[in-house]
Amino acid sequence: MKIVDIRATTVAVPLEAPLRHSNGAHWGRFVRTIVEVEADNGLVGLGEMGGGGESAEAAFRALLPYLAGHDPFQLEALRFKIANPTASLYNNRTQLLAALEFACLDLMGQHLDVPVHDLLGGRLREQVPFASYLFFRYEGEGFTEVRTPDQLVEHARQLKREHGFTVHKLKGGVFPPDYELECYRALAAAFPGDRLRYDPNAVLSMAEGLRFGRAIEGLDNDYLEDPVFGLEGLRLVREQVRVPLATNTVVVNFEQLASNVLRRSADVVLLDTTFWGGIRPCIKAAGVCETFQLGVAVHSSGELGIQLATMLHLGAVLPNLTYAADAHYHQLRDDVIVGGKLAYREGRIAVPEGPGLGVRLDRERLARYAELYKELGGYPYDRDPGRPGWYAQVPNERFADPYAAP
Repeated sequence: MKIVDIRATTVAVPLEAPLRHSNGAHWGRFVRTIVEVEADNGLVGLGEMGGGGESAEAAFRALLPYLAGHDPFQLEALRFKIANPTASLYNNRTQLLAALEFACLDLMGQHLDVPVHDLLGGRLREQVPFASYLFFRYEGEGFTEVRTPDQLVEHARQLKREHGFTVHKLKGGVFPPDYELECYRALAAAFPGDRLRYDPNAVLSMAEGLRFGRAIEGLDNDYLEDPVFGLEGLRLVREQVRVPLATNTVVVNFEQLASNVLRRSADVVLLDTTFWGGIRPCIKAAGVCETFQLGVAVHSSGELGIQLATMLHLGAVLPNLTYAADAHYHQLRDDVIVGGKLAYREGRIAVPEGPGLGVRLDRERLARYAELYKELGGYPYDRDPGRPGWYAQVPNERFADPYAAP
């Protein structure tokens, strides 16, 4: 089996409402690039990457000369062909590599008629648990805003009713820390027995990070995620706060993982199949974490169904996955895969059982959302449509006013 073609299509898939985060917002849609890798036997493997447009599509097309005739089973050679660690100082292709690795694993599974999790050591769980992943958000078409503690609790209650979540993650860093602390405490009071996690995306100052961490020590926390920026900042918070710390921002490769092992800053490493360059690097990282008693969780970078499938296959094979995974997925209105969105059952999503990744493209949906991308274009992740001219600093001092109507 040899690669004969690579195709990339950028899509915009609507969200229920614009989602706010510490550095800006998702402007009512996710922009993703869908990758198709065709082999000489007629099989097509699927991949997915965040962002997109002409530049992403051109970047994937430019890799065809590197990979034409390449055997999809040769994944280590694939890594060095397009993401040699020294050459990548000049052409960082980690996320491109991830999408292509997804597609090659999909091809391998289809060729052998086995699911990807069988290629990765075998499934240990049939379903992967997920957290609710709560955002402050603007009003959407048919969907209410989330700004106040009461609105946040009601939104979480609705998601729990619909999907069965028992873990609730609040994406913070939008409003002043004291206000978000009030919101976080409201969640804890509303859902006794459920687990909590808070992620301000590293924009708190050291003083605010310490103050917030100490204030939540008595709650049922899974962890406090990236309260401040940098391994040294996390280490200082960890030394003074009795809540496990997690990161997805500063342990995203093996050099950083080694630093965290030698000088512990984070207790939990959030593994992202895109940020780490594929599913296989995440499994290797999880093995290191298992050895050194670091927790692992599955991170979400804003997935559609193809990347969600990679997260599910990853979650299926990790023996040390003791935390619910993150996913933006329930915020989407639709998907580009056959059958539409995968379903939650009691806070979990079943691991696909079909060959390869176990999901296939819905051509009509792909075309529809490719046209929507052409109509709407991209958006700046690091800007907020409700705060013209604003941009975040690290640490941030200019938080949104929670009492100002949008």
